Amino acid sequence: MDDCIFCKIINKEIPADKVYEDDNFLAFLDIQPVSTGHILIIPKKHVVWMQDASDEMVTGIYMLTKKLMRAVKEGIGCDYVQISVVGTEIPHFHVHLIPRYFNDGLKKFPTIEYKKEEAPNIIKKIKEAIE
Repeated sequence: MDDCIFCKIINKEIPADKVYEDDNFLAFLDIQPVSTGHILIIPKKHVVWMQDASDEMVTGIYMLTKKLMRAVKEGIGCDYVQISVVGTEIPHFHVHLIPRYFNDGLKKFPTIEYKKEEAPNIIKKIKEAIE
């Protein structure tokens, strides 16, 4: 995609601090990190949403995610590595690897409560969509 910043990084039109690269994926430091060592992993083939990616792409990116999570944890010495797939900030499927510490003070996701009988209706709708 011509105007995709990640595609421009893949095509070497824009520089990136690369951590890992193979034929299918590229991993580099996020330019707006949540914490030191925050990495983005992207497929080299342009896909906007994870649900539109091939099973092979999803499998490959998560196998690489696991490998890089271990490397980040060992290399940086963080307590754990949080992963996130948001997809709204850049229209190119990507996985965030965010080094975390148990007492780092980063905010947790806000939560909601289901109203009475709301959960069964939601479950029903999802199950119907699965089948």
